[in-house]
Amino acid sequence: MARILAIDYGRKRTGIAVSDPLQIIANSLATVGTHELFDFLHSYFAREQVSTIVVGYPKQMNNLPSEAVNYINPFIRKLSKVWPDKELILMDERFTSKMAMQAMIDSGIKKSKRRDKALVDAISATLILQSYMDSIKNK
Repeated sequence: MARILAIDYGRKRTGIAVSDPLQIIANSLATVGTHELFDFLHSYFAREQVSTIVVGYPKQMNNLPSEAVNYINPFIRKLSKVWPDKELILMDERFTSKMAMQAMIDSGIKKSKRRDKALVDAISATLILQSYMDSIKNK
């Protein structure tokens, strides 16, 4: 079975998470500079079979897309053009950064390490992926 990859896209850094081959567990994979993202994905897809890409899609409290979609939409269009064979899913990412921070606090990560935004991005991508996997399990 192919993996599912999740992306928490940001202007500077992008968090990436991936499922195990059986699509049971979401794992943090990396945080990469956004300018290096397509190179990273090309390399990863050459090594691993991935069927689905889940992209965190920011929405406002009223369920309308947030202003951040102005830079995420061009990324999504390019992603679907470069890898038309991959299923592309947009997943609501509201509160994932706050949830990631709370998960770090709950797991006892020291305050100095919690300031590492790359770690927050990777955990956020993991939360996006786990949320997607939970939603397909519950269907």
